[in-house]
Amino acid sequence: MAATVATAVTPTEPDPDRCGSEEESRGAEAEEDSTQQQTGPAAAAVSHGRLSKLPLARIKALMKTDPDVSLASQESVFIIAKATELFVEMIAKDSLVYAQQGKRKTLQRKDLDNAIEAIDEFAFLEGTLD
Repeated sequence: MAATVATAVTPTEPDPDRCGSEEESRGAEAEEDSTQQQTGPAAAAVSHGRLSKLPLARIKALMKTDPDVSLASQESVFIIAKATELFVEMIAKDSLVYAQQGKRKTLQRKDLDNAIEAIDEFAFLEGTLD
């Protein structure tokens, strides 16, 4: 068996690499635990609000402009918002390839047009930017 020796180390100077005291970090962990333990619609709304970059109220209003939509749950609004974010991210990344081929850092309309024409997933967008 290997013998282990434990020695107590007491720091004389505050460590600059540490972000805060142990009490602060314990308080932050307790706060995270309390937010994770919440359940129900209120907790879902709080967590969805932080995860979405788009304004959920505006998305809900846009959804309600459709005459077929009378009610929209918070979960459905969040899913639409997240899907929109992922779609915008994907088309922006694909368009960036064409901007970089032109040795530019800024996306232009022609980059979007090129991505829409070249990628089959964006075929439904053909003619929408005209």
